[in-house]
Amino acid sequence: MQGGTDESDGDKLTLVTPLQYLPGMGAVRAQRFTRLGLRNAQDVIFLFPRDYEYPAPSGMVDSLEEGKPASLVGTVVDAEFVSRKPGKSMFAALVQNESGIVRMLFFNQPFRSDQLVVDQRVLMSGTPKLNGMRMEFVHPKVTLLDDAEDVPEPRILPVYPLTDGVKQSEVRRLVNETIERLAGDLVEVMPPSLRQEGADQLRKQGVDLRGDLVTIDVALRSLHQPDNPLALLAARTRLVFQELFVMQLALAMRRRQLTTDLHSPPLASSAMIDARIVNRFPFELTGDQKSVIGEISRDMSRQFPMNRLLQGDVGSGKTAVAIYAMMLAVANGHQAALMAPTEVLARQHYQTLTQTLTDSRVRVGLLCGSLSAGERRNEIESVAAGTTDLLVGTQALIYGGIDFKSLGLCVIDEQHKFGVAQRVALRSGGVDPHCLVMSATPIPRSIAMTLFGDVELSTLREKPPGRRKVNTYLAHDGWRDRWWGFVRDRIDEGRQVFVVAPRVSMTSTDDEAGEDVASVEAVFEDLCNGALADYRVELLHGRMHPDEKQSIMEAFSAGRIQVLVSTTVIEVGINIPNATVMTILGAQRFGLAQLHQLRGRVARGSHEGHVGVFTDGDDSPEENERLQVFEQTDDGFELSEADFRLRGPGDMLGRQQSGMPPMRIADLIRDQDVLVAARALAQSMIDEDPELSADGLSELRSQVMRRYGKRMNLGDVA
Repeated sequence: MQGGTDESDGDKLTLVTPLQYLPGMGAVRAQRFTRLGLRNAQDVIFLFPRDYEYPAPSGMVDSLEEGKPASLVGTVVDAEFVSRKPGKSMFAALVQNESGIVRMLFFNQPFRSDQLVVDQRVLMSGTPKLNGMRMEFVHPKVTLLDDAEDVPEPRILPVYPLTDGVKQSEVRRLVNETIERLAGDLVEVMPPSLRQEGADQLRKQGVDLRGDLVTIDVALRSLHQPDNPLALLAARTRLVFQELFVMQLALAMRRRQLTTDLHSPPLASSAMIDARIVNRFPFELTGDQKSVIGEISRDMSRQFPMNRLLQGDVGSGKTAVAIYAMMLAVANGHQAALMAPTEVLARQHYQTLTQTLTDSRVRVGLLCGSLSAGERRNEIESVAAGTTDLLVGTQALIYGGIDFKSLGLCVIDEQHKFGVAQRVALRSGGVDPHCLVMSATPIPRSIAMTLFGDVELSTLREKPPGRRKVNTYLAHDGWRDRWWGFVRDRIDEGRQVFVVAPRVSMTSTDDEAGEDVASVEAVFEDLCNGALADYRVELLHGRMHPDEKQSIMEAFSAGRIQVLVSTTVIEVGINIPNATVMTILGAQRFGLAQLHQLRGRVARGSHEGHVGVFTDGDDSPEENERLQVFEQTDDGFELSEADFRLRGPGDMLGRQQSGMPPMRIADLIRDQDVLVAARALAQSMIDEDPELSADGLSELRSQVMRRYGKRMNLGDVA
């Protein structure tokens, strides 16, 4: 082997032995393996397989099914090698057993003629196909057998990630040799009692587990060298549980830290305060809203910060809950701030608060990028003096040195639009205000327990009474004329219309790629000169000046504009009760959550809504699984789970938003039951032993801190 060590060197191997000194490596080969993220022996042991090759079930010739993997033991009864020209050859052999005859076929493998001679006994595995009247295996895996040799038990083979210049067989050999020598040196972070408790929690969640969780050395041996599927399942369950358990311990420690290290003003409610706030709403609160308000009121009455995520489907009434929380802060003599991702939405919140608090002594302020220097200075001075009770704004709230006199609550709307650092900046004003973050994009259960694992979660599922149905249609190109006729009919009835496209304008990249991407500028021009030429059509996109955008939205809200052609700038929170129709162009370029948010802009009044979904280019909406789900489901929680399954956790979380290291073996889709079990055990442990100081837990605590300690400072902000 290249640069290998001799047998005496093996006694000196440790978990931190550099890669190049492992058996069979050397500097040159190790350099190739480093591209797999391997630096030392421990990295090799924790190089988890990405998949497995399972042995095909042994079968009889007469029971073979085309396309279904199978294994056969038989004897070669005929063989033929054909060489047509250099580098082009074919070898065929007939293999017979008591149940019949099959054919093996190999291309450009002339060495097979020396291996597979007549009377040679073989074990072959592969996927047969029917060729004429006979089953045929093309390039099967073949094991040569002696006449008296027992058929070897087929093994499950791990499949590892690869890189240029590294073969699967090389990785398997390296991992196997390293495991054999060093598995016993691994530190066990879960003592027997903890493995038993973990197993009990897993069984409560219905996880198929026989006995307690296996030890770390057994788990890693079985993961890389599984004797059978049950051993592999036990190994994976142990390692998945440990990974999720360590994460949940960190989150539980962070939750507890919030209750001991940070202090907030207690903002208590009372029957009188509750009645005064509720009477401000011109509608009856839903049962869900009342329940969530109770949760928030209890949190805000404590002397440590509320850290709560309010999630709810489109139109479920999150804004009313946020207004209640803000008014509760003001009733206790403190200020509240609400940060929105766009100026359009910030101004809408400002108007809603102003209307709700008409004839009230509560002063509402607005701080956003389009204000003049004088207006901004006056607002900042008012906030510092305490004469502004409620401040609404965009990211302008976290830039420019705003100094609240007494900030008791911050509300962050559409939290996924902000990075973690931006959210922290709003909270780090020298005090520890209560924090409420809102999301109209329902979050899958497993993500809520990981990305938001140290945050209390409130959910609004119930829709306010009177919310109208939205009909969604996947439309062919051939429907366009009929669709625009339908749109005209709705406008003639007095309704208003959104038209959404993914781009502001066509780019040079689109032109070079020959892509036909819908852009709002092109769509606006086409509609003004074509299908909607007789109506008042306006254009809106993010490149416009804030004053111009605000003017257009006010005109649309007042009914002076009948059709608004827009990018996704209208995706979040825009409330136009008279808008009942939306056309989405280039829909395959949007995610499910974004499509659902767009759909939520229509049917917010007393009329039914209609959404027409068109794709651009050669894509057909019926061939897009995401669009099919969108058409069939109008429940945001179901869509979030579907989006999670379709896109996976990596795409949904996004590196900048997650703030968490990637999972090495756990799968947040597949392992939700294990996650629930890990969370339950972690919380109970931290409740009893906040510092993990009990005997036998020092290694576990070290692992928690190594993996998550530096991230904890940001962990409390959604």
